[in-house]
Amino acid sequence: MTKTNANANTTSSDIILVALDKLDIDPLNVRKTYSQTSIEELAESIAAQGIFQNLLVRKAKGKDRYHVSAGGRRYRAALHLVKEGRLAADHPVPVKVIDKAEALELSLAENVMREAMNPADQYEAFTALAEAGQAIADIAARFGTTEAIVKKRLALGKVAPALMELYRREGMTLEQLAAFTITDDHAEQVRVWESLPTYGRHASAIRQALSGEGIKATDKRLQFIGGLDPYEAAGGSIKRDLFDDQGGGYAMDAALVERLVAEKLEGEAASILAEGWKWIEIVPDIDWQSLQDYDRVYPQYGELSEEQESEREALEARCRELELCDEVPEMEVEWNRIGDRLAELDQITEQGTYQLEDMARAGALVTLTYNGAVRIERGLVRPEDCQNEEETGDGTGETGAEEPEGQGTPVLKHSATLIEDLTAQKTAALRMELARNPDVALATVVHGFLLRLAYSGYGLHEHSALEVSVTHTDLSASMKQPDQCAALDRLDLAGEVIRERLPVNPAELWDWCMDQSRASLLDLLAWSAAQTLNVVEGKFPRPKQAEHGNQIGTAVQINMRDHFKVTAESYFQHLQRGSIQAAVTEACGADFADGIAEMKKAEGVAFAETALKDKDWLPEPIRCGSATVPQPEYQTFYQFSEAAE
Repeated sequence: MTKTNANANTTSSDIILVALDKLDIDPLNVRKTYSQTSIEELAESIAAQGIFQNLLVRKAKGKDRYHVSAGGRRYRAALHLVKEGRLAADHPVPVKVIDKAEALELSLAENVMREAMNPADQYEAFTALAEAGQAIADIAARFGTTEAIVKKRLALGKVAPALMELYRREGMTLEQLAAFTITDDHAEQVRVWESLPTYGRHASAIRQALSGEGIKATDKRLQFIGGLDPYEAAGGSIKRDLFDDQGGGYAMDAALVERLVAEKLEGEAASILAEGWKWIEIVPDIDWQSLQDYDRVYPQYGELSEEQESEREALEARCRELELCDEVPEMEVEWNRIGDRLAELDQITEQGTYQLEDMARAGALVTLTYNGAVRIERGLVRPEDCQNEEETGDGTGETGAEEPEGQGTPVLKHSATLIEDLTAQKTAALRMELARNPDVALATVVHGFLLRLAYSGYGLHEHSALEVSVTHTDLSASMKQPDQCAALDRLDLAGEVIRERLPVNPAELWDWCMDQSRASLLDLLAWSAAQTLNVVEGKFPRPKQAEHGNQIGTAVQINMRDHFKVTAESYFQHLQRGSIQAAVTEACGADFADGIAEMKKAEGVAFAETALKDKDWLPEPIRCGSATVPQPEYQTFYQFSEAAE
């Protein structure tokens, strides 16, 4: 039998019912911030099911009053219902009374230690309710979530049970699991998952493989395996482009392409691992930003001894003799042996040699370049290995222990404050002298910029005494089709040209900069400054940066029509029909654009592309400056890169 009264009802040995209007938030409750949307969603659940999880409260001043130490979100959701007139102010709430000493710890434990419901479990619960006849809106209301979330969880029913179980065991991510929902063919889902290489099982690859989207013959993956012929020989289906004079087409089995690429890359990786690296990893792509997560070790360069120089000269002379002889098998064997030895000697002076102790803690990434060539990034040290070295002292040669002072031998020691004073005076002197020497200042700034923009790894800023901050934003993330942006391709190529000229080890960059001419340093400074320019507008406009970008555009005499063409793919297909009509009106006049309102979206896109084909019109966000400022004539790295192309 339950004993009741107006304010508190005992239901068990430690759970009581307390009127809602007798509760207040506890100042000791660690959670101070709540989402109003979250509160409103929870309120709908409480309206449907009540408060089935008790609150934790402690006694407060005043008769029968309590502080809510844990459960503040449920309390606020109930107050929201009271405000809307859907719940009585004295509605009984189940609570458990705790001591003040427990309040802070239990509040923290409830907020920190709780775990969100697994999406797979949500799917099963929502499915059971849906099969019982409940509408999606009702399920969302009962569980304090959105209809979109319920629909997404129900969509997981399309996924093969084997893959769902793999997700439960944390064998794949929710993003990967969701990618399988584009088809309900369970056998094909499992085939695609098992066919894709481990490194290539990202969501986009899964969707591409399941949707039957073709891979162009020019794709770097097909170029890497030798084109469509090896793919077709492996049993892959091809869709030919009858209008392509170059014999192009599309590989329709993306999973097979990925498997063939993986098999060939694994062969490359095995040969790299044989060099002695700690680890080798195959990755689909490498961007410059991702390499910043790794520290690096660098090869050491040496000079040939007198004996090795003599050996090189003798080998080169023998090569010249062989070139004049008729080819016989024995000569070919000797030619190959000489070539291998010359390559070993070149390795010492040109490519450098990694030390065994460095290779024992570092590894390499194996991937493909944009044109299907193998790219290998050697000498990378994983963040976790860096941390282990810091904790144990491995790799530094230091143990942290101080050496004992010699008996009777005076040792010069400086206090921390004296060291700070002396180095501040040293800094002031360096600043003054650097300000009086513009050539060295130019080299110093370029050195600091290149460290941050042309190298990857931890602690690169430590190679420079300048407190110069450099921010470089990856523009491809803001583009719908970055592979179609010619300016981005030229930027990447220019960066490759520059990096190939720089020393591999950043510790050698200062001497290299000091050897450059002023014209070369100005060229490098221009490239470095260009990497930091950013007039991208995301969710919020940046009018002052946009204005400065236009001023720069005027100064460099930019013509955006050289960099951007208004086409269906680049522009019109991303607009609503009304905006398409407005764009054509702006470019060609209202009468010309009048018929777009009656067209279907695809027709309007095609019409607009044709209408503006020979027009100089550009969308306002991409317009930039006017060419008025004359420019000096000198060759830049961008021109070097064009020559390389």
